[in-house]
Amino acid sequence: MEPLPLEKILEGRRSQPHQLIEALQDIQEHYGYISKEAMKTVSQELGVPLIEVYRVASFYKAFKLKPCGRTHLVMCMGTACHVRGARLLLEQASRQLGIEPGQVTPDGIFSIEFVNCLGTCALAPIIRQDGSYHHHMTPGKLRKLIDSLRNHKTQEHAYAQAK
Repeated sequence: MEPLPLEKILEGRRSQPHQLIEALQDIQEHYGYISKEAMKTVSQELGVPLIEVYRVASFYKAFKLKPCGRTHLVMCMGTACHVRGARLLLEQASRQLGIEPGQVTPDGIFSIEFVNCLGTCALAPIIRQDGSYHHHMTPGKLRKLIDSLRNHKTQEHAYAQAK
């Protein structure tokens, strides 16, 4: 999806501070995260102090202030997942990708994070990958998933370069 220009996203919202969360949601949907520049523009256009825009954007876990990898893995660390080995999954992903939670691989393909709960306790441990859920995960299954995703993304990138 081609990102909309920021001005288009904010169109019809100027001088409407009550539109802050909706504007931030739309920006994140179109750009994948909320940049400092976007926060400044939102502040100016909606008439909300910049510190308030930052406070809202940094308070809600749903908002990302840094770009994610093209494949974003979210590890559930809720109680059910934790007792079924979620910590091992996080360690596996970190080791295999060479990054810590909140980081992006140097090639920009992967990022990982953990959350307190994904609300799917009966399927624990669970990982969300770009909106798809992978349940009853084990370190071995995760290793195969990452390898498969890496191969697929590498092929996509090579195909895009050839065009």
